[in-house]
Amino acid sequence: MGDLATMETTDSTPQNPSITELRGLCASGPWSGEVHAQVEGSQIKPTKSGGSFLEMKLSDGGDHLVLRVWGDSPHFALAQSLPAHSYIAVSGEWAVGGFGLEPRNWSLRPLNALEQEALLDGPSDLREKHARDAADIHQLVSEVADPRLRGLGEMFLQEFGDRFKRTAAAREYHHARRGGLVEHVAQMMRSAAALCTVYSSANRDLLLIGVLFHDSGKLWENCYSSEGFNMPYSEHGEMLGHITLGIELVNKLWRKLLESEAAADWGTLEPPNESVRLHLLHLIASHHGEYQFGSPILPKTPEAILLHHVDNIDAKWEMLTKAYATSPFLGKNIQERVRPLPTNVVVPLTKFAPTVEESPPA
Repeated sequence: MGDLATMETTDSTPQNPSITELRGLCASGPWSGEVHAQVEGSQIKPTKSGGSFLEMKLSDGGDHLVLRVWGDSPHFALAQSLPAHSYIAVSGEWAVGGFGLEPRNWSLRPLNALEQEALLDGPSDLREKHARDAADIHQLVSEVADPRLRGLGEMFLQEFGDRFKRTAAAREYHHARRGGLVEHVAQMMRSAAALCTVYSSANRDLLLIGVLFHDSGKLWENCYSSEGFNMPYSEHGEMLGHITLGIELVNKLWRKLLESEAAADWGTLEPPNESVRLHLLHLIASHHGEYQFGSPILPKTPEAILLHHVDNIDAKWEMLTKAYATSPFLGKNIQERVRPLPTNVVVPLTKFAPTVEESPPA
């Protein structure tokens, strides 16, 4: 699942830690510093004593926290006047309190333009991961031998690359963050490519492009705004869903592709153009695997079965990773479940690290 590194307040501590990094910093005690975030939403709420406070949900794209500004705070008027989706810096002594992460003796200021841009790009580790994932996607698409499937993938990345990079794989549960879909698709493509070395009769070209497009409808269902971490709801996403939208997108790009000059010589290719399109659409339509989970059809080809399971594995892996990083312990090595996992989780067995004497002979 990846090692959970214990973060210490040293010279290597980020100057403006992400909210996730802040949780690690505060795990062993208070930490003083500045956190940058966007106001995802705010709401005035009553106190038990008849007063009021402002509850602000702050997000940095990878995590969120709730900042409570009490009515007698010197920052209440400024916080209440902030426009929706404002970018702010909160400086103070951060600690884990009764409401989660809380600052003490804190101050508030707006971010400048350069700070806003850096926040949107994400924490350095996540930004670097997204760059690696995007590069892997482009590389694997370029390796597709079938010119029709390769051309379709390249057209998608060229026309919708920017939107793809800011789309989440889900609204919650897994990869539910700006750029999460790129992470999910890249890992699935790497897994699919590896499986094709084991199941050599699988159509690698079809499977890779199927993975690329399986959640492509989420570009209109789970896409973040170009200038923030809010994920608006869309009428198309609500009324059609990402499977239907993905099928519609592939059909639109396919028609455009067949009208290109490159398609002039594709009439004699085997398998025929229409068979390629139909099999790709089947991967999108069946990738949820069951009717009850939204698939209009069940997987009926080797590639469809592989895609469904790779998708499920990567989503579950992300949920487990989140549980190990954030869930409270219920007992020794037992952590509370995160939805939609059906059970609590158990800390995984560490990998065996042989000593020199225990190493197998060369």
